[in-house]
Amino acid sequence: MAVMNLPNIEFFLILGRAVFLVFSFALAAVTFTGWRRATRQQSEQMMAQNVALLERLTDLVTRLDSMDQRVAQLAERLEQPAARGTSAPAGPQGYQIAIRLARSGASAEELVSGCGLTRAEAELVRRLHGPPLPELRQVS
Repeated sequence: MAVMNLPNIEFFLILGRAVFLVFSFALAAVTFTGWRRATRQQSEQMMAQNVALLERLTDLVTRLDSMDQRVAQLAERLEQPAARGTSAPAGPQGYQIAIRLARSGASAEELVSGCGLTRAEAELVRRLHGPPLPELRQVS
């Protein structure tokens, strides 16, 4: 009778270890590949967000620069009337001319530009020395 040689238990243990090691390496390779892919995607997302933020920052800097220019222009415009008002103050002769102009029917704007008065002064001179305004009729 032929005796069958049955493999030894040590052979099965070594074979089991080999299969376990191959399975472990394959699992580790798949896991690391997945981690690398996820890390790459996260890096790409972060770069896209970084580019978007840089574009928005550039836009904000541009808008800030234009606002600075507008503020500078407004400051110049505010300083110009003050400079004009201090260089040509309305003296007694300016008021006399303003009174004559108001009597002839000049508007407040004309008094401001022609005599160097402020808007409030021109309105006062026009009311005091200008032609009387027609009274409003009341409907009864």
